[in-house]
Amino acid sequence: MVEYFKVGQIVNTQGLKGEMRVYPLTDYKERFEELDWVYIGDDLETKYEIEKVRYKNNLAVLKIKGIDNVNEVEKLRNRYLKVPRENARKLEEDEYFIADLIGLKSFTLSGDYIGILEDVIQTGANDVYVIKNEEGKEFLIPAVKKFVPEINMEDKKIIIDPIEGMI
Repeated sequence: MVEYFKVGQIVNTQGLKGEMRVYPLTDYKERFEELDWVYIGDDLETKYEIEKVRYKNNLAVLKIKGIDNVNEVEKLRNRYLKVPRENARKLEEDEYFIADLIGLKSFTLSGDYIGILEDVIQTGANDVYVIKNEEGKEFLIPAVKKFVPEINMEDKKIIIDPIEGMI
């Protein structure tokens, strides 16, 4: 299980007083309003306190306490904002963090091995699992109960019930 989640990436500066534009890596960008602090980059010792959050188009604009000018933000460009797993939002039943799904093995209902879940495409309607077999072929599986009747996190596997032509 992933210990820290990337919730955003610093993509640019905003103004001259230390605000930063952050590309959200979450399907719930308002989550930044619920965070008191984040880690920046690989520094998992320093908690950076969030002073202010606002939004501009598809980006979150954050002001971090102690980062007070454009030059300081420029040094942080492209770094990820991270939170510990325990600070992540609580999941409903049958919800999973994408980071936990990546790498799971997938099998058909009859037990035939399909491949490894490589990526999750978020379409807005429902997610699509990208499963790659050993030959490098990718299969796109809609992440709905009809096609994915079981996800077993303990055994690190996904059971797929494909229709003809899906795999």
